[in-house]
Amino acid sequence: MNKKVIKIIVALILFIIALVLNFYNELVNNIIYIIAYVIVGFEIVKKAIKNIIRGKLFDENFLMTIATLGAFGIGEFPEAVAVMLFYQIGEYFQDYAVDKSRKSITSLINIRPDYANVERNGKLLKVNPDDVKIGEVVVIKPGEKVPLDGNIIEGRSSIDTKALTGESLPQDVVEGEDVLSGCINLNSVIKVKVTKEYGESTVSKILDLVENASSKKSKSENFITKFAQYYTPIVVIIAVFLAVLPTLIIKDAVFSDWLYRALSFLVVSCPCALVISIPLSFFGGIGGASKMGVLIKGSNYLEAIANTEIVVFDKTGTLTEGVFEVQKVNAIGISEEELLKITAYSENYSNHPIAASIKKAYNKEIDEKQIIKTQELSGLGIVAKIGKQDVLVGNKKLIDEKQIKFTKCNDIGTILYVAIDKKYVGCIVIADKIKDDAIKTIKELKKNNIKKIAMLTGDKKEVGEYVAKMLGIEKVYTGLLPDGKVEKVEELMKEKSEKGKLVFVGDGINDAPVLAVSDIGIAMGGLGSDAAIEVADVVFMTDEPSKIVDTIYLSKKTMRIVKENIIFAIMVKMLVLVLSALGISTMWEAVFADVGVSVIAIINALRVLRIKNKCKIDSK
Repeated sequence: MNKKVIKIIVALILFIIALVLNFYNELVNNIIYIIAYVIVGFEIVKKAIKNIIRGKLFDENFLMTIATLGAFGIGEFPEAVAVMLFYQIGEYFQDYAVDKSRKSITSLINIRPDYANVERNGKLLKVNPDDVKIGEVVVIKPGEKVPLDGNIIEGRSSIDTKALTGESLPQDVVEGEDVLSGCINLNSVIKVKVTKEYGESTVSKILDLVENASSKKSKSENFITKFAQYYTPIVVIIAVFLAVLPTLIIKDAVFSDWLYRALSFLVVSCPCALVISIPLSFFGGIGGASKMGVLIKGSNYLEAIANTEIVVFDKTGTLTEGVFEVQKVNAIGISEEELLKITAYSENYSNHPIAASIKKAYNKEIDEKQIIKTQELSGLGIVAKIGKQDVLVGNKKLIDEKQIKFTKCNDIGTILYVAIDKKYVGCIVIADKIKDDAIKTIKELKKNNIKKIAMLTGDKKEVGEYVAKMLGIEKVYTGLLPDGKVEKVEELMKEKSEKGKLVFVGDGINDAPVLAVSDIGIAMGGLGSDAAIEVADVVFMTDEPSKIVDTIYLSKKTMRIVKENIIFAIMVKMLVLVLSALGISTMWEAVFADVGVSVIAIINALRVLRIKNKCKIDSK
């Protein structure tokens, strides 16, 4: 429990004691109120004084200080303490929601290479990537990160590119092909000739984007601060005029009477209803969102989401499962079950995601005694001896290399061609599965008049366009690295209106720069990376894209309630302020009206807690 909570609890207990027991000794009662006020309000008064010294006169701290001290001035001790107490509670609720710091983004990104193995004078030296020059040769062993961008001059292997492209399927690379820093070498030693210094490498640019993109964030100002800039100076000036001018221009005017009116005016002007109900509305919205599995990191983001015009999705892990599955089995001359079986046996000893998907689809016990031998050909596939059969399982390059006649498969996805005893027997199509609620999500967004829906992916054009077509997304950008995604998002941001917002939904480390540069960045938390979750403004704790529809609905409903409270509170305040200035409303009536407005506003704010039951998408 932090100090702020302890202060609020202690002040609340003292306030209740003084309010309920109502000591016969007024001095004792007032001392208890003052002690409670000092405990809960000292920091606010201190901030107000500091801001006045700095020339920042009219902010919410000054507003709360002048209103509460004015209440003390006319003897309304309970009102003074209550206003400051409720203000601090509202502030605590908002602070709690944004407690997660975004300063540790870089430390969470695990793609920075720690070293590079460089060949110098016939020796292999482990050096800092910054010390490697263009043209030098680095040796990358299995399990190591590619330290710098370069071209493979020796060896072939598979590399994990997920940190850069978001693509779950490893990429096979051979001599003559380029590799990017930040990828992970999976199974064979490769030698790479460096083509870019570390400062210009892909991994360095990603880290730089994440560290600096936050400066491009468009953040909404807190309403109370904006309101206070206009409201506070007006009511304070009017109160001063109300106390002084009548005694100068009205005959027989008594200064003490008009001072009482001015102080009453200040008490009525206390924005108690706004101070309590607005943070409570936002907190209720944030709390309601958390019950739906959506973490919103601040009321400013909850407010901004209501103005969403463009929604941009990452593909892998966001709209698709990010887990590859067998989509189709095309058998020729043998049964589909036999084709799947022989392929599963051949892939049995492989740790490749493709092998895992084959074995999962086969879903039967494998008799390893039948597996005589297997040999994995990096970048091609597998050569195996299963019983008395010679089996080839691999890509088109392997089938071509072995000079086997086959029929090319035109399905979208990763194609495994299979041959038994040099005879083509069919192919297996493996592809990423679209999430159950993804199609429904796009339909619901269109129903909610979202101006544009787009998808960004590091995948090949045909794969990206196929998924976009299945989902009903008109705009898709493919083959993108993180910096390319940032460029596309910045282009799309030009298409929104001045008040409109662009929302990006992603999951991986490679999405962190885009999450940071978008108006609102949303990370898929269930499978998402720590870096993406940390840099995001909103986190979906389950990997359901339909949460974006729920969140937009929740935001709009919350803002509707906030606006209702603002309009209602200001209208009543203006009316009572006029009555107080005219002397028609007494102090007690003014206090009662202020408290009544607050109670009504609070009850209205609590409605937001019921929203979660109204915006659930049926993904079945």
